[in-house]
Amino acid sequence: MGTTSNGHSSMTKDACHDNCPICLDTIGDKKTLKCRHYFCTECIDSVFRYKPACPVCNTFYGIHHGTQPQGTMTVTRSRQCLPGFDNCGSIAIEYRFPAGIQGPEHPNPGASYGSTSRTAFIPDCEEGQKVLRLLQVAFDRRLVFTIGQSATTGLDNVITWNDVHHKTSMGGGPQRFGYPDPEYLSRVQLELQLKGVTEDD
Repeated sequence: MGTTSNGHSSMTKDACHDNCPICLDTIGDKKTLKCRHYFCTECIDSVFRYKPACPVCNTFYGIHHGTQPQGTMTVTRSRQCLPGFDNCGSIAIEYRFPAGIQGPEHPNPGASYGSTSRTAFIPDCEEGQKVLRLLQVAFDRRLVFTIGQSATTGLDNVITWNDVHHKTSMGGGPQRFGYPDPEYLSRVQLELQLKGVTEDD
């Protein structure tokens, strides 16, 4: 390692790459993933216990399961069109969750949470049907909802969305969580991809 004119050490570009991206310290007991990113074995093993994906590029290793409580996902179809999707009907997804007690994977094990139900809408077009399939996979892996603090009410220990955005209104545009929103189907697929749910599933 060289020194600068003011006496401080200067790290070369190669030396920087010897630092673990998780703990930011020199890598000890190096583990290299198939995506070619490497970490301290202890660091990456601890990350994988939470989410089996590379922290640098988000390549998944195995299947990620979430903390969604027990519930149901019911799908119904309608001829009613959504704004911006005038040539197809619509799909309504109804999520229902009974009240229950938080498990060890939740923020406050042993505490209760209330029941809830949500209805969301997607167009019954080819891309909408693809999103429906991906949402079903995500729901089965317990990734669509979680238990935590509500972003709208501020209440704790409630069932909330888990960063997979849904359209809960048929109209009103993005401001009212509805249509038209021409980028929505692409956005939600990216959100699902970040949770390891892709067309390969």
